[in-house]
Amino acid sequence: SPAVNAAASTFRIAVLPVDIPEQVDRAQLVVREGTGGIVPVETRQWVAPLASEIRGALSADLTSRLGVQDVYGIAATPGQATYTVKLRVQRFDSALGAYARIDALWTIRTDKDGAATCNSSASINVAPGYEELALGHQRALAQIADDIATSIRNARQSNSAPACPVGAVH
Repeated sequence: SPAVNAAASTFRIAVLPVDIPEQVDRAQLVVREGTGGIVPVETRQWVAPLASEIRGALSADLTSRLGVQDVYGIAATPGQATYTVKLRVQRFDSALGAYARIDALWTIRTDKDGAATCNSSASINVAPGYEELALGHQRALAQIADDIATSIRNARQSNSAPACPVGAVH
């Protein structure tokens, strides 16, 4: 993807670390069994801690959709608005060969306009296989990123505080 020109952007984003449910906060992929229980899969692991993977993917999705930089952890540039994004995953559900689901609360806060706390849910039907399940979670997170990007775009266009987009359930 092309590099984002920071000088050309009139705003930036800062994607904070992501909170995830304790039961999936482990190196192994955790899947739901037919009885409804969840089980870690000892032979399948995330590349990095799940919260870091989600934060990185959300950052990449948002910077791509908005054409801006994620400046989390970098000093502010005077005169350039920063939209701070906080994601709290409430449900990260994996059912092999069935679905990948993410339910999340997210907050967008600006330097001057206040904040909005919204919720989004995305459930993706997946084919059998662990790779398909991971891709399903990527697509679910991309739908949530669309909701967040829509909120930021709408706030920018209306020159107002962020607000929750209508119909943020997929």
